[in-house]
Amino acid sequence: MNDSSMSRRQWLASAAAGVGTLVLGRAARGSVSAPMQIDEPFHGAVLNRRHGRVVEGGLEITVRGQAPLGDRVTVNGQPTRREGTRFAAQVVLPQTETDIVAVSDGRFGRREHRIRVLWDRYSEPRYRFSIDDNSFFLRDIAGKKYDSLFDCFYLKILRDLHARYGARFVLNIYYTTGDDFNLTQFPDRYRGEWEDNADWLKLAFHAYANEPARPYQYASPSKLIADLDLVAEQILRFAGPEVYTPPTVIHWGMVQPASLPALAERGVRTLSGYFRQRGGVWDVNYLLDEVRSEYLSRHDALKDFPSGIVFSRVDIVCNNTPLDQIIPTLAPLAEDPNQAEIMDLFTHEQYFWPFYPNYVPDHAERLDRAIRWVTERGYKPVFFHEGLLGGRL
Repeated sequence: MNDSSMSRRQWLASAAAGVGTLVLGRAARGSVSAPMQIDEPFHGAVLNRRHGRVVEGGLEITVRGQAPLGDRVTVNGQPTRREGTRFAAQVVLPQTETDIVAVSDGRFGRREHRIRVLWDRYSEPRYRFSIDDNSFFLRDIAGKKYDSLFDCFYLKILRDLHARYGARFVLNIYYTTGDDFNLTQFPDRYRGEWEDNADWLKLAFHAYANEPARPYQYASPSKLIADLDLVAEQILRFAGPEVYTPPTVIHWGMVQPASLPALAERGVRTLSGYFRQRGGVWDVNYLLDEVRSEYLSRHDALKDFPSGIVFSRVDIVCNNTPLDQIIPTLAPLAEDPNQAEIMDLFTHEQYFWPFYPNYVPDHAERLDRAIRWVTERGYKPVFFHEGLLGGRL
């Protein structure tokens, strides 16, 4: 498929998703001509200092696109440079969200293409660490009635990483382990200890249970929200509001599009996924269309304006990455301006436990290596539910 076809497909997918707007003048309707559209930046792109130049008044970026030969093209009212069907212009983004409007006028009439982008104004290198599928440690603490939360070896590992590197963690938890334990059985006597460590250790909803797989891929918004509220109620009871955070990862990373506004109403600002292909189909992508999924496979983040949610791509899954591959997995990302600013680090709880069939003996070492590497390179630990992907707004 050539570049023009791909760009047209990008616009069609964006329009279907309610993002980006192309307006054709009367003479253009039904005519055959080169497409007129903005190709870069992508609608919903989250841009930072690596994507342009900070100047007085905002972030200066280059806008590129294509229009019919001979057309007069402006971008946000500014004239463009033309090379064949291509155009380019410098635009300053003055605020967090800015509309970019390209207008062409010529023998095919007047055309307009409008996109919106985000400027991560106060961006700095940062990382977050999210751990999925948590339930075993809660059952362990409740059953053994430890004097301290950190008598559980799993939480002690995380506390040691925090002490060593300042790491912060969000533990995404289930309502039940699927046997005879659920969150109502977890005591509130540790609430003071939870609150004392709330600056670096948070709890969030993940799902009702580990099984069935993909529980919300076809579920109604009401089912997802009911489960979220069930877990949130218990976290607030036994740990307190300082520990609770809106979720940033839903089990299996798949929900119905209609669930996104409902999640936003519960305070969800960011959702992380893999945005990768499996058998030629995009998966763990919250059912975003293939064009946005492909974009996210190569970029840190993208905003869905109808819901207000920013999607983030997971950079590494430690339980799936051998110890000697941790750094080779992360290092190339730090060299790519589209992926270098934010490191989305990730793993799953069950691989810490020796009774689990797929137990990973060096799991803690993998986390240590990943966190040490980002820390030594100046990445700061953040929580994605705060500000814009953990950064200042």
